[in-house]
Order: sequence, then C-alpha cells, then structure tokens
Amino acid sequence: MSALFDRARTRLRRLPAPPAPTAPGEVLAETEDLQVRLGAGPVLKGVDVGARAGEVLALVGPNGAGKSTLLGALAGDVPAAGGVVRLHGRPVAGWTAAELALRRAVLPQSAALAFPFSVAEVVRMGRAPHAASPAEDDLAVAEAMAATEVTGFAGRPFGALSGGERARVALARVLAQRAPLLLLDEPTAALDLKHQEAVLRLCRERARAGDAVVVVLHDLALAAAYAHRVVVLRGGRVAAAGPPAEVFTEPLLSEVYEHPVEVFPHPRGTGVVVGPRRMP
Repeated sequence: MSALFDRARTRLRRLPAPPAPTAPGEVLAETEDLQVRLGAGPVLKGVDVGARAGEVLALVGPNGAGKSTLLGALAGDVPAAGGVVRLHGRPVAGWTAAELALRRAVLPQSAALAFPFSVAEVVRMGRAPHAASPAEDDLAVAEAMAATEVTGFAGRPFGALSGGERARVALARVLAQRAPLLLLDEPTAALDLKHQEAVLRLCRERARAGDAVVVVLHDLALAAAYAHRVVVLRGGRVAAAGPPAEVFTEPLLSEVYEHPVEVFPHPRGTGVVVGPRRMP
C-alpha cells in the first residue's frame, strides 16, 4: 500500500507550490448564473453563491434541491452547462487537477475503498498533493486524526469501521490535505450528537484559521448554530441567502420544506433555534 502511495506522491511532487495565504473575506469559490444539467433536465438554474475565507457557508434545502450538485460544481467535479464557477478568482476549468488538489479539499457523502487500507493510510492520502517533508506529512496526519478522534484506531482496516467512524476518518483525510477551501457534503449524517457537534466546531475552527468552509447540512439547527451564512436551495434555485438569524424564518422554511417549521430566539441570545412544528 505504501509503495502505491509513494508512486503517486512522486508524480505529484511536480506540483507548483501551494497557494499564498488568503486574506480575511477573500472569495475563494463563487458561481455566477450557474446552470447545471444532469441527464435530461436542469438541476441548478441561475445560482449565484460565494464562499469567503474566514466563514462557514451552509447549503440547506430539501432532498433534490441541488445542494450536492452545487458543492460538486464548486469543486470543479460537476461541469456547468451555463454561467461560470471560479476558484481563487480563476474559472475552475483553468486549473489542472493537481492545482485544484492544493486549493480545495472535498468530502463526498460516502467513502468507499476497494483495498484494505488502514485508517492512518487513508488519512495520509490527503497529503498526496503536497511536496512536503515526511515530518510535515506526519504532523498534518497526526493533527487531523487527533482533531477527528480517530488516533486510537489508526492501525485498523478502514473497511472494519462503523459508518460513523469511517465518516470521521474521511474528514481527517480532508483536514490533512490542508487546502484553504473545504467542501463537505453532509459530514454529520452518520454521526452521533457528540461527533456532530465536534465536526461543526472543527468547521468553525478552520474558518477562524482563515479557511473557507462550505458544508451541506440537513439539520437546520446545526446550520443555525454554526454557519456564518446559509444558502437555502429549492428546486435548483436560491430561495434565500444570508446570516441564519435573518434567513431562517418560519414562513420561508415552512414553504421550502412543505412542512410547518418553528423558529425561536435562542434562550442565550446566540441566534435562533429551528425545528419542525409537531402536533401535540
């Protein structure tokens, strides 16, 4: 396994240097009038979004709204049928795959591997884009595993882990990549309450350190608690965008989700609390 990784690393050592540090508020990823078609029909229609250094941007909306497609377009993995996607100020098509790997790290919804890699080997894959010293790689891997609480099973096969453990290992790989733009697709879906909170705290920490974090979430309460800004998608369009306390209103969310939603001021004055309205 290590020989395979080393060969890939040797090829990637021809990469240019990582991007320069970002300035607070700098737009690291954006779309303008983005149109995406998958199959016969449109999935995204005229979408304008921007992810800035120093903030967590949450993409929310019902199933089929286009959240994962938008994340894939921002990553450069989903082609645009119209409009433009820019990463670090350049159209995404203008970057090579190797250059993209230094500028954005992507966490897909599910992580599956065909070979019996250990946890530590999976996390170390995040270092492949970097022409770094072994000591730098070791430090990045160790810090990422500690942050996601997977150090204790570093030697276990990835395939032997539970769904929640795999999700945390996959996130550790993304953190080890140390890209300034993190694109996370439902990172809390398989996690218990403790680790959901831990993952969103990590997102906030990365934003405080200067990264831009874009995260797809189904849990509106988590989005309200941790996102600096939210984009509400409905039917492939942006229904609303802005700070959660401004965007998350009962009329809007009830209409978007086609279910009554309640929004309350947080009892400690730190934003809003969101949840479905349930019959007694």
